[in-house]
Amino acid sequence: MIYFDNAATTKPCEEAVSAAVKCMSECYGNPSSLHKMGIGSEKVIDSAKKTMLSRLNKEGEIYFTSGATESNNLAIFGTARALKRRGNRIVTTAIEHPSVSEPMKKLEEEGFEVVYLKPCECENFEDALINAVDEKTILLCFMAVNNETGFIIDSKKVYNSVKKRFPSCVVHLDGVQGFCKVPLFGDTISLSAHKIHGIKGVGALYKAKGVRLLPNVYGGGQQGGIRSGTEPVDLICAFEAAVKAYPQNITKFSELRHTLIQHLEQLEGIILNSKNSVDNIVNFSVQGVRSEIMLHFLEEKGIFVSSGSACSRGKVSPALSALGVSDKDADSAVRVSFSLSNTEEEIGRLAIALAEGIKRFRR
Repeated sequence: MIYFDNAATTKPCEEAVSAAVKCMSECYGNPSSLHKMGIGSEKVIDSAKKTMLSRLNKEGEIYFTSGATESNNLAIFGTARALKRRGNRIVTTAIEHPSVSEPMKKLEEEGFEVVYLKPCECENFEDALINAVDEKTILLCFMAVNNETGFIIDSKKVYNSVKKRFPSCVVHLDGVQGFCKVPLFGDTISLSAHKIHGIKGVGALYKAKGVRLLPNVYGGGQQGGIRSGTEPVDLICAFEAAVKAYPQNITKFSELRHTLIQHLEQLEGIILNSKNSVDNIVNFSVQGVRSEIMLHFLEEKGIFVSSGSACSRGKVSPALSALGVSDKDADSAVRVSFSLSNTEEEIGRLAIALAEGIKRFRR
């Protein structure tokens, strides 16, 4: 089996699995309990928070959630509703993950004005985001790395420029695909464990000091009342282990990307959709072959890729359109996303299978 769908989810690393099993066996107390077992679980959570902040190179708070979807929802609704007396204008992009774009639609129903920017309509997208923010804007929300093509937005440039001009505007960054890969800058930043070889079911939200959030979940008042609910200590422990295990400096992704593009250049009718992107995500269109057909053909060969976001399967990708990909090319788009365990030999086998699929199915 060759697994090239790591932007959708990664295989849990041995360190994360071992940490989860050990924690479930030895540290299963409720972290809200006052006895020794509860205090032990609380210490596990505190350690994980320090690890997250250290990897982000930030000071502030970490709130653990059920995943990045909840983290994005908490940041977006929590900020917008906390600041609605000051204004109702929000700036975001047209390439966001559904866990951002769907909350934005809900906020529009509540009377907020949401401005959507498309990279394909901007000569310099970072400048466009910066210039779209004005004194009435309460929230700027964008992703560091697009999950479908790997398109990068320089969050440091955007964050520093916006905060210099409008310090009261909150900047929320969807850092899911960028965490442990690119620098992340924001007042709030969403993270996900299962994108970096942690275990599904846990994510985190970073919040800078002084940023006000209203909770989406009410209950026992855990995590300062921002996110009530008993914390999944074993998953949090595994998340920390995955962060610690993830390399600080990665060169392998650029080598794999270079090898894949070399192979793609030998095939006719291949359009590269990943431009200005991270090295671990390569999106391309196989003209004349629908994505679903190629995906299942590759699956028969034991090769697993994606046709786009795993959270919006079967739907036309608004992100690809906003990035300038035609509907026809989007219908034949294939996303290959690497992990550190992938090899150049596997890429060679993918290229052979693509050539076979093109010969068989191209019309």
